[in-house]
Amino acid sequence: MGRLKLQSGIKAIEEEPEDCEFTSNSGALACMVNSEIGAVLAVMRRNVRWGGHYMGDDQLEHSLIQSLKALRKQIYSWQQHQWHTINPTVYLQPFLDVIQSDETGAPITGVALSSVYKILTLDILDLNTVNVEDAMQLVVDAVTSCRFEVTDPASEEAVLMKILQVLLACMKSKASGVLNNQHVCTIVNTCFRIVHQAGTKGELLQRIARHTMHELVRCIFSHLPDIDHVGSPLANGGGLSLKPEAVGLDKDDAFGGKPLDNGNGSSEYDAPPAIVGFASNVSISTGSVASLVDTNAVGLASSKEASNDMHLVTEPYGVPCMVEIFHFLCSLLNIGEHVGTGLRSIPIAFDEDVPLFALGLINSAIELGGPSMCQHPKLLALIQDELFRNLMQFGLSMSPLILSMVCSIVLNLYHHLRMELKLQLEAFFSCVILRLAQNRYGSSYQQQEVVMEALVDFCRQKSFMAEMYANLDCDITCANVFEDLSNLLSKSAFPVNCPLSSMHILALDGLIAVIQGMAERIGNVSPVSEQAPVHLEEYCPFWTMKCENYSDPNHWVGFVRRRKFIKRRLAIGADHFNRDPKKGLEFLQGTRLLPDKLDPQSVACFFRYTAGLEKNLVGDFLGNHDEFCVQVLPEFARTFDFQCMNLDTALRLFLETFRLPGESQKIQRVLEAFSERYYEQSPQILANKDAALLLSYSLILLNTDQHNVQVKKKMTEEDFIRNNRHINGGNDLPREFLSELYHSICKNEIRTTPEQGAGFPEMTPSRWVDLINKSKSTAPFIMCDSRPYLDHDMFAIMSGPTIAAISVVFDHAEHEDVFQTCVEGFMAMAKISSCHHLVDVLDDLVVSLCKFTTLLNPSSVDEPILAFGDDAKARMATVTVFTIANRFGDYIRTGWRNILDCILRLHKLGLLPARVATDSSDDSEVSADPVYGKPVMSSVSASSHIPMISTPRRSGLMERFSQLLSLDPEDPRSQPTEQQLAAHQRTLQTIQKCHIDSIFTESKFLQADSLLQLARALIWVAGRSQKGNNSPEHQDTAVFCLELLIAITLNNRDRIVLLWQSVYEHIASIVQSTVLPCALVEKAVFGLLRICSRLLPYKENLADELLRSLQLVLKLDARVADAYYADITQEVARLVKENATHIRSQMGWRTITSLLSITARHPDASKAGFEALTFIMSDGALLSPANYVLCVDASRQFAESRVGLEDRRSVHSLDLMADSVSCLSRWSREAKDAGKDASKMSQEIEDMWLRLVLGLRKVCLDPREEVRNHALLSLQRCLTGVEGICLTNALWLQCFDQVIFTVLDDLLEIAQSHSQKDYPNTEGTLVLAMKLLSKVFLQLLMELSLQTSFCKLWLGILSRIEKYMKAKVRGKRNEKLQELVPELLKNTLLVMKTRGVIVQRSALGGDSLWELTWLHVNNIAPSLQSEVFPDDEEEAEHANNQNETSRSSGSVSSTDMLSASEQGIPTAG
Repeated sequence: MGRLKLQSGIKAIEEEPEDCEFTSNSGALACMVNSEIGAVLAVMRRNVRWGGHYMGDDQLEHSLIQSLKALRKQIYSWQQHQWHTINPTVYLQPFLDVIQSDETGAPITGVALSSVYKILTLDILDLNTVNVEDAMQLVVDAVTSCRFEVTDPASEEAVLMKILQVLLACMKSKASGVLNNQHVCTIVNTCFRIVHQAGTKGELLQRIARHTMHELVRCIFSHLPDIDHVGSPLANGGGLSLKPEAVGLDKDDAFGGKPLDNGNGSSEYDAPPAIVGFASNVSISTGSVASLVDTNAVGLASSKEASNDMHLVTEPYGVPCMVEIFHFLCSLLNIGEHVGTGLRSIPIAFDEDVPLFALGLINSAIELGGPSMCQHPKLLALIQDELFRNLMQFGLSMSPLILSMVCSIVLNLYHHLRMELKLQLEAFFSCVILRLAQNRYGSSYQQQEVVMEALVDFCRQKSFMAEMYANLDCDITCANVFEDLSNLLSKSAFPVNCPLSSMHILALDGLIAVIQGMAERIGNVSPVSEQAPVHLEEYCPFWTMKCENYSDPNHWVGFVRRRKFIKRRLAIGADHFNRDPKKGLEFLQGTRLLPDKLDPQSVACFFRYTAGLEKNLVGDFLGNHDEFCVQVLPEFARTFDFQCMNLDTALRLFLETFRLPGESQKIQRVLEAFSERYYEQSPQILANKDAALLLSYSLILLNTDQHNVQVKKKMTEEDFIRNNRHINGGNDLPREFLSELYHSICKNEIRTTPEQGAGFPEMTPSRWVDLINKSKSTAPFIMCDSRPYLDHDMFAIMSGPTIAAISVVFDHAEHEDVFQTCVEGFMAMAKISSCHHLVDVLDDLVVSLCKFTTLLNPSSVDEPILAFGDDAKARMATVTVFTIANRFGDYIRTGWRNILDCILRLHKLGLLPARVATDSSDDSEVSADPVYGKPVMSSVSASSHIPMISTPRRSGLMERFSQLLSLDPEDPRSQPTEQQLAAHQRTLQTIQKCHIDSIFTESKFLQADSLLQLARALIWVAGRSQKGNNSPEHQDTAVFCLELLIAITLNNRDRIVLLWQSVYEHIASIVQSTVLPCALVEKAVFGLLRICSRLLPYKENLADELLRSLQLVLKLDARVADAYYADITQEVARLVKENATHIRSQMGWRTITSLLSITARHPDASKAGFEALTFIMSDGALLSPANYVLCVDASRQFAESRVGLEDRRSVHSLDLMADSVSCLSRWSREAKDAGKDASKMSQEIEDMWLRLVLGLRKVCLDPREEVRNHALLSLQRCLTGVEGICLTNALWLQCFDQVIFTVLDDLLEIAQSHSQKDYPNTEGTLVLAMKLLSKVFLQLLMELSLQTSFCKLWLGILSRIEKYMKAKVRGKRNEKLQELVPELLKNTLLVMKTRGVIVQRSALGGDSLWELTWLHVNNIAPSLQSEVFPDDEEEAEHANNQNETSRSSGSVSSTDMLSASEQGIPTAG
């Protein structure tokens, strides 16, 4: 910071405008000086004394005139030289002689002063000018000792103004650096003298004098930052014994003292050169600024000190003169002490003038000195003690002007020197700001307003509140200033039973300034992480805690948070102690703030440093005779610092911390502890601790005597002195010492019953002394930068009251600028809450804001849309709510319910945009034109493939607007007014600004907890509507909520696991509780289908869960199912077509096939269902072991279905079943090729094949001829076309029993027991059945003939053939059967004969088979035996040979194969 550059001259008080630009033309300078000489001579000639000239020997010209004329002769001879090389005293001295002459009148002196001023402002003089130091000192000495005759008041004032002008020009001159400390003090002294005397002069002089004083102070202290403060005695002021005198103003005097009158009508500003001060014969009631070299006034300790002082006086001015000037300014504030005033008894008329002037000068000095002041110990000490003590006093003045100036000074001090003023700032806010802001302390409205304005100014300092919290609230020995100030702002913003005033708005500004400061700090760091809670794991003496580095946030942040935690616990402990001291101490032991085994020091420190303790209980504890209490008392006394304190001050401070017990023994113990501690620290006067004890007792007795109304005869000073004789080790104490104590007690009572902690304390002298002592050892001031280290904890403290305060102001406000201010506060709070993860605060904020939208209020107006458009507050609140939801939705929890209530209200009014209930994938399905208010499609109906039943049509804002514009022109009442049109337009713009659709379309970016709470809120709101009643309005609400729920579910497919359970349960409750078709259940079912369809490709691990949910469709009430099943089937079919490859589990396929199977019985749904099934089974690509049996079973149901009275679908179903055998063959081959467990896979394939043929067996009994016959053919394909499938013989035997024999038996029974009408043309079916039996048996003959149960199987076949041969259908035998059965039997026997299965006289037990065979065959066709086995032996032998060959080779001859094929008999193998 460089030296302040100020303009030369004081233009405001110049009498004549002059050209002051420096010119190097020496002739021009000579002319200027010559003109000034001429002006002085001209004025002098006007006076009779100087006008006559006699050239006689006895009379010569006056020396003043001669010197001026001599100068006139010289100046033109300097033309060839630079003026900087001319000694300035040559051309200044003649003018200075005129100024100092007591023979000149005011006009002459005034002109001479103007001449000097002009020369100073020409910039001739600078540091390079020859002998400039002497010249400047001569000017100062001459002007400050100016003497002139007073002719009239006006001319006197003019001279005084010119004196001020010249002195200020000296300080602003380039050569001012050569002035020494003495001259600067002299200049200030002289100017202040004029200021003082101007009180009896004109208004102009008063103003100019004060302005000049301000300029002087500013000019002097602007030099402070440029002073080298390292190692220079001028910088630290070392060695000076400076004793500024106090300002002794009479209270009637103020600045208007007696006129300057020395008795003979002349004025003088004279002082000996060696003395800095005013002439002794001048009647001025102020003292000098400083007496630097007046040895008569200042007693120097030694000649060495005196020489040092003289050295400092003659050095160029620096810190010493600034210290003296600043001390003098501070002393001006001590005026109250001299007139015996209290804090509030100074009248405004007297109170304002002197202090205001002094405070203004002090403020200027601080503004320009700034942070440089802390580098100079003496200046800093003045600020810390004397200045701040006076600021505390005048801060409680009744004058708003003084209070405002005090607050400005403190703000400047905070800005520049807060590192050194920690406790002083705490005292100022606690004892001034917070006291005056409370009505109960008797402050006026003007005072409260000034205090609030000052507090708001402090709050606008970005780091102020953070530093108050870190340094004071987190210090166990300091007050909670941040908390108190934030509570004050919150309370002051509340309009209680009164309209909104400027005070409320002012407090609101302060609150929002604090909040916005926090919000700005958030942007200066990466995302704020949650701070870990503080825990005390072990006991540590809390009063000894120190931080390793108070400038490093890595150290001090954790330290202050820990200290704040301890402070809170101590407050809780104090509350417990006040209820029960024993339990209170036990609580503190449990929280590790006191050791498990109590020690006296820890309890003493708890009493000393814990606020809020009941002082009666503390006094009783300390005075108790219990051994532990006796040990605590001296430890308690040791916590005090009584150094450099008077005894009465120390005693006051000691007794303020507890209530002195009433018993004499307790009093004695307490005073003994006090006396011992006091004597230990202040042994200067007292001989021993007994003397301290006796004197303390004496002071207590004196205090009671003087301030107890029951004592009529008061103790006199002599009585007090007499009572204290010989107590100081047998000697008397100094009389002055005892007298001072006596008067101190008489004026200021020692309160033995101190006030409790409620309210804010008054700053007493004893407390101030203690504060100064504490400030020497207090922890360093922590500077907070632009990062939010403690904002989380601070915001948690102030958020609740702040939300309430802003909300109340917002509610009562009527102007949009106030609305905007509140909205800015709301947004800042939302930002802070979200960044610090304070979800409860954000929820409270949302709840509060939603109330102002008017959307939650029951509609009490006929046109709510118009009312909303006319309500600026509601519109701003609505935009704010949804802006918060969009920006900070991650940390909204319960607040979602209120937001959804607002959305539902807008939905009912038709004001929502079209995209609210859509998901991000619907972009292609919704018009790209984001027009708000058009008739919208829901998230489900937006897809054209989902037909919807009629639902209440929701009209949007644009439609309402169109209706408004298209009202009947014939009816003038129906025409919208301009105001209505404008209101609609404002409503439209408001909804557009809200971006409500983004809440749901962008929900995929919400944090998990917030997303889950949003879904639960939707479910809760929908459930509330369902439970309310079944009105169309509530039904529509429930439908809309379900749409939104489905939309966020689809938008969060990557996090479906988080939402799925809640969504499924909600849809399930709708499906299971609905018995009639309605829009809600429709939305639920189709929404569920859509979720499954959309999510299956992305969530394979959740596929089973998604598909299982579709079982809800199977639980639909019959009436509901009938209404929607056609559309449901279309959706299921689409799901299958789009996602079949993603369905892999048997459970999933079971659900799909169950849904498809049901459609087989539904006329409208069967077509779509069968198409889906065909899609799965047609080419076998989608068939798998997991779904094979399920699909076969579904096909069987379609085959059996008679819906639509068409057989083609059933036949197609049978073809699908028959074709599926190829899949079994393929899987069998693949299993072998892959080397899988063949046995396990073969078993599975056998089971699937068996389920296939069993299914076909059932269809073979269908009443429809075409279906029945096609089923038999399909069964034959499945039984004979099993190439590649390894089927065991046991399975085939099981197949004959469960499938073939059962079909034959059942068909025969049907043919015999049912009419032609029920089962038409059963004869043809029986024929097909017999052919199937023959073909299958002959194909498997060789494998089955080796089985031990072959005989049983063969007999079963013969018995069925016999039954069919003898069967009568409708009373008569069928000719076709009569022809076919013998032929089939003959062919069978021939193949068996050819293959050697049945032979005569077989050695393998064939005799039994032979006999049984012919036993049955003879009953069927007796002639067959001779036809198959003629009596020709050659034929028999040939047969035997063939039999042996066949058995050895396992094959049939080509002749037999040809023969069998010609007869239509299939060959085995």
